[in-house]
Amino acid sequence: MIQAQSKLPKLLSFEEFLTWYPENGSRYELLDGEIVEVRPVGSHEEVTSYLIRKIDREIERLKLPWFIPNTCCVKPIDSDENGYISDGIILDRSSLSADPLWKRASTITRGTSARLVIEVVSTNWQDDYAKKLDDYEALGIPEYWIVDYRGLGGRRFIGSPKQPTITVYQWIEGVYQLVQFRKGDRLQSPTFPELNLAVAEIIAFGG
Repeated sequence: MIQAQSKLPKLLSFEEFLTWYPENGSRYELLDGEIVEVRPVGSHEEVTSYLIRKIDREIERLKLPWFIPNTCCVKPIDSDENGYISDGIILDRSSLSADPLWKRASTITRGTSARLVIEVVSTNWQDDYAKKLDDYEALGIPEYWIVDYRGLGGRRFIGSPKQPTITVYQWIEGVYQLVQFRKGDRLQSPTFPELNLAVAEIIAFGG
């Protein structure tokens, strides 16, 4: 997604960011104390919408006590300078009562509150493959998808030659283990083992 830096004169703490956050329909993240407006391009939104729609149907089919919020901020452990608005997040209703910021600020601080986080890659791919990966792992979020439908990530992350790649990370004994899927594969999710998603179809939505 495209990000635009804020013009505020000072770096903000996470609590200051929550207090500042406007109710204007726009989405913002806090990255190293700076407010960043999230501005997804059209193809990014098409891919995200397709995935959310498919997952939401699977949650309903299985009658799981989970839901996909319109907006949810993820606060990393031991960081007062970052807060992430992911492209998609599946939350567990049964765990949210233990998360202190959920009711007040639609924010989670515990990995057990989420079942899956999805980031759809844009030009700021370094955040998805590095900063957010480390922080989601530290939180213990069980599953994390990086949907690189344009093959923008560095070769060390998606291989050479670069091509559209979906990376699925599963949290096992405190560490993320990854499996990658490319055109011709069917995506396999530990959280949704019966979910039927063709990688080629996901990529096609990014046209």
